Amino acid sequence: MQHSVLIVEDDQDIAGLLQVHLNELNLHVDHVTTGEAALAQLAKQDYQIILLDIMLPTVDGLTLCREIKTKMPEVSVVLLTSKSSEMDRIIGLEMGADDYICKPFSYREFQARIKTQIRHIRLLQQSQAQSMQNSEQPQVLNFGALYIDPFSHEVRFQGEDLPLTATEFDLMVFFAKHPNQVFSRSQLLESVWGYDHSGYEHTVNSHINRLRGKLEKHAKQHVIETVWGVGYKLNAKSLAVAAL
Repeated sequence: MQHSVLIVEDDQDIAGLLQVHLNELNLHVDHVTTGEAALAQLAKQDYQIILLDIMLPTVDGLTLCREIKTKMPEVSVVLLTSKSSEMDRIIGLEMGADDYICKPFSYREFQARIKTQIRHIRLLQQSQAQSMQNSEQPQVLNFGALYIDPFSHEVRFQGEDLPLTATEFDLMVFFAKHPNQVFSRSQLLESVWGYDHSGYEHTVNSHINRLRGKLEKHAKQHVIETVWGVGYKLNAKSLAVAAL
């Protein structure tokens, strides 16, 4: 299956360069220049990945990111930012973006980032296809108050549904498969995002903070715990306590 990518970028030169690199990955690519045009295109066609420039005319990229992830949390949104806009990158991740790429960028890094998003999509599709073919219930992860269904992408905590983005879900599954094990930010980047690039630790930090915010609406203590100077872990004890 050929995956589809929507580029939302008002700079024609940058958009053209992105399209060349995406075509090399055998992806179907469409391009629009405004947020309004992006919403119109999303209403009539399905896309798996959206490359979204933050600096757009009229509707800015951050606002568009929030609207897309609210309506279509399963779609991967990758922000295109400048190296000087660190705060915009952090805000974008807080609004649900799955990743960001700094301009100017190397084509190798760009393609590596896109391949990571494709890998997440394919793993989900393979899991769903296998479960349907076998007519079996997929294996769920159940730890006290936490319930994760990898097939349906459903997460429940203390009986309440948690609306997670695709990357938040992958991060939650990874922690659930390794309870109480501590992972550094670089290990999480490599294991969940599929790459390890210095300077992108905010990607992990922002997703951890957003995931915590959703979990801790229902919990009295950290479910994902910080081990200072080392990294993060899923606190299995807190899940058992939350189930009581």
